[in-house]
Amino acid sequence: MQHTISISQDDLVKHLKLSCQIPQIIEGIVAHKIIMAIAEAEEIAAEPEELQEAADSLRLTNNLRQVDETLAWLRHHHLTIEEFETISRTSVITTKLAKHLLETQIEPFFWEHRLEYIKAVIYELILEDEDLVQELYYSLQEGEASFSEIARQYIQEPEKRRLGGFRGIVSRQELRPEIAAAVFAASPPQLIAPITSPLGTHLILVEEIIQPILDKEMRDRILSHLFTEWLKGKIKQAEVTINLSGKSYLPQQSISTVTIEASM
Repeated sequence: MQHTISISQDDLVKHLKLSCQIPQIIEGIVAHKIIMAIAEAEEIAAEPEELQEAADSLRLTNNLRQVDETLAWLRHHHLTIEEFETISRTSVITTKLAKHLLETQIEPFFWEHRLEYIKAVIYELILEDEDLVQELYYSLQEGEASFSEIARQYIQEPEKRRLGGFRGIVSRQELRPEIAAAVFAASPPQLIAPITSPLGTHLILVEEIIQPILDKEMRDRILSHLFTEWLKGKIKQAEVTINLSGKSYLPQQSISTVTIEASM
């Protein structure tokens, strides 16, 4: 038997409350209001071409290459075209505000925290038998076997065994402090003397140390971090009044300036 279910805005609010999602929703609303208020005070606005670029990027991110796909996506998310434009405008203004406020801090932050961005390419073998690891370490030093050969013989997990012990590109934060200290002090390619941790005894080959570069990707990463921390501070300072008891109504829609094209 098919049931007809009607859902109101009050139902949505009640569900958010009962599922304990209200705090993060409120934080998101406060963050948006702070961004918009400060952007207006700083006279930061989104130009038509910037809106179009952001809209195209949003469609590409969601794999919306045709008009019907975009309209279906809007219906699924209960959005109007004007609200789609609002998402694009928020993205543009947020990015411009972040650059306006914090771009000059990117380079100093990079040099101050440069060690945190250094990465290493490593191979790793972890065994419980410390004496065995010592024997394997000496065998590798003498050139009696390669790290991949030993890894394939002693690693139990199929995927890691197939990769010959290759762990990948790791940052200092991904390693235990005592292991990170040894790894990032290495002169690659270098086999590090066995290190014991609660996981077992580690045998690590450091293939490469990757020095960070302040390129566009790194700049964007640092700017995002700085802006997130700045926004957290603003949210903590905000005096928020919440009224969930009254009725809410959808705002009037403005005229859209974003074009939804057939393909991208």
